[in-house]
Amino acid sequence: MSTDFTLHAKGREDTGKGASRRLRRLAGEIPAIVYGGKKDPAMLTLLHKDVVKALENEAFYSHIVSLDIDGSSEDVILKDVQRHPAKQIVLHVDFLRVNKSTKLQTKVPLHFTNEDICAGVKVGGGIIAHTMTDLEIFCLPKDLPEYIEVDMTDVEIGQNVHISDIKLPKGVESVALSHGSDHDLSVVTINKPKEVVIEDTAPEAPANADDSEDAGEE
Repeated sequence: MSTDFTLHAKGREDTGKGASRRLRRLAGEIPAIVYGGKKDPAMLTLLHKDVVKALENEAFYSHIVSLDIDGSSEDVILKDVQRHPAKQIVLHVDFLRVNKSTKLQTKVPLHFTNEDICAGVKVGGGIIAHTMTDLEIFCLPKDLPEYIEVDMTDVEIGQNVHISDIKLPKGVESVALSHGSDHDLSVVTINKPKEVVIEDTAPEAPANADDSEDAGEE
């Protein structure tokens, strides 16, 4: 993995909504928590600007992050982000500790490649419909991919691509498939284009048009 993420954090003792609001308003910081492993959960604060910058990178959501807490480093992954419903503000962040020798469970984004040359679109005129945008996986921290590719080159019109059709990186397993084949959900499909029915709007000729003309000539 080419991208490295490090965030600097400080331990905190004040908790509650009032303390969180003071952090964001006065210090430009946000509350966070790190949990998991054999340690107790730890309450933290991080600089809001650092978190926002990290969240702009898609890889941050599925990458091992080095969390520097008062000079002590821990490897973590991002588990949850709470955002303000109307403003571009991060309200709270959750991190999960990871162990190099223990498999972790997390979600990674799906990247759909070669959609522009996809057989079902280029030849059949179909429409691509994504039913999943990320995939929940098991793997060791060292095997954690930033994303998983779904190659659309040979997908035909009307065809569904299921989880089992995706070529997973070495050391990576699907959480869904571990529960059985009935959890092999569709990831993307190519739908047939809707048929456009053109109605004939030309006015109909009178039923007795010929009779009318003959009557006028007599």
